[in-house]
Amino acid sequence: MDELNEQRQQRIKKLELLRKAGIAPYGSRFEVRDRAVQLLRLHGEKTKETLEQEQISCTVAGRVVALRRFGKAGFAVLQDGSDRLQVYLKKDLLSEQAYIIVEQLDVGDWIGVTGTLFRTKTNEFTVEAHSLTFLSKALHPLPEKWHGLTDVETRYRQRYIDLIANPQVHQIFSTRSRIIADIRTFLIERGFLEVETPMMHPIPGGATAKPFVTHHNALGVDLYLRIAPELYLKRLIVGGFPRVFEINRNFRNEGISTIHNPEFTMLEFYVSYADFQDLIALTEELISGLAQQIHGKTVIPYQGNEIVLTPPWRRWSYHQAILEVNRLDPAVFHDREQALAAAKRLNVPVDQKASLFTILNEIFEETVEPNLQQPTFITDYPIEISPLARRKDADPSLTDRFELYIAGREIANAFSELNDPLDQRERFVGQATQREAGDEEAHLVDEDFLRALEFGMPPTAGEGIGIDRLIMLFTDQASIRDVVFFPQLRPEKS
Repeated sequence: MDELNEQRQQRIKKLELLRKAGIAPYGSRFEVRDRAVQLLRLHGEKTKETLEQEQISCTVAGRVVALRRFGKAGFAVLQDGSDRLQVYLKKDLLSEQAYIIVEQLDVGDWIGVTGTLFRTKTNEFTVEAHSLTFLSKALHPLPEKWHGLTDVETRYRQRYIDLIANPQVHQIFSTRSRIIADIRTFLIERGFLEVETPMMHPIPGGATAKPFVTHHNALGVDLYLRIAPELYLKRLIVGGFPRVFEINRNFRNEGISTIHNPEFTMLEFYVSYADFQDLIALTEELISGLAQQIHGKTVIPYQGNEIVLTPPWRRWSYHQAILEVNRLDPAVFHDREQALAAAKRLNVPVDQKASLFTILNEIFEETVEPNLQQPTFITDYPIEISPLARRKDADPSLTDRFELYIAGREIANAFSELNDPLDQRERFVGQATQREAGDEEAHLVDEDFLRALEFGMPPTAGEGIGIDRLIMLFTDQASIRDVVFFPQLRPEKS
């Protein structure tokens, strides 16, 4: 700590020396004409002779991430986004004031450079600096060995250091942005309208999850950070918008893990006059298309394995998956005691007071999900765990629903929407009873949503896709924290 304080004090002295020389240590505007990535793409392969002949001028800016001085010259490496570019700093080529900048320069500072492209004696592509502009003085030195920063805690808490130290992290988040943009384009081209719905709800709904609670002082009421936008998006379907989507944050007051963050990005979309089978085809088209755009193929690497995203994907019913993976007797689906015994035999921890369907779902999550490495649509979920989905005509105990699993985790959840207001009321009441019995994740009765359904909602299919998990897949990351800029962490120890 003493060493850090000393380095900081030395940098503050340099800052004062810059000011005395009439150089602003925290500049204002600087016109960047060129980006490192463009210069490298356009000229990075040119020979020394070609660069000497063409005399290509450029103006770049970035953070100094390496610095070597010797006599009246030196080299600095600028980091511009995820790309790096060497700059040659020679006293004879710079003004007296510009060379004062060189003398007071530290790793971490930001500068602007105008110069000419050339190759050094060691053939390194470089900018020969003719003028320098100081843009920002870094008072805090980069951590030791920052150029190979691997400490996970530091990487997540101080993402700004992670982005400096690990250029590949830039690429992950650039890919994230590109994927979200491609999803928007895909849906808009198919007639969807992008909308925004409330983030604070008077009644939590749209998913089975525990909400965060806040309080609105002026109204004197408790509100809930949304766990899903579903019920509001379906109100828009009632209002006459045939195709809507939203990409935004959801908040769930649940555990933190490699696949769970309390706030996460979700895509939800709804299509009038469609059913869940239509969404199976749309989902295959969307995700395989993203693979083609990001990787140039539909077979992609993930954590040492190959994921084959070429459609069509496997369909497997919920009950059949449980039976086949665990070799169980179908009687477990109707007998709570047998289900409890099966869970114990399979080493699946369950609450001894849990309902039959909760026990079965725990068995599914613990034993089936890890086996779903290649893309698989799990279909025909029981009505008891699908309170917003339409009943199957052929078997009213099941629903027209699927969940998509890839690499052992849920990526999407979709169903033909329940548009019968009387059936929906009955299910809400059943959920409310479960809530009164202690299930904090069960739905409440949303009277306004029921009123909306009574005005008539056309046959509709809806789907939610976890954007963060999708990006984990396409960027080959094992943890959700590596695809979220600022993941939620425990408070930092003082």
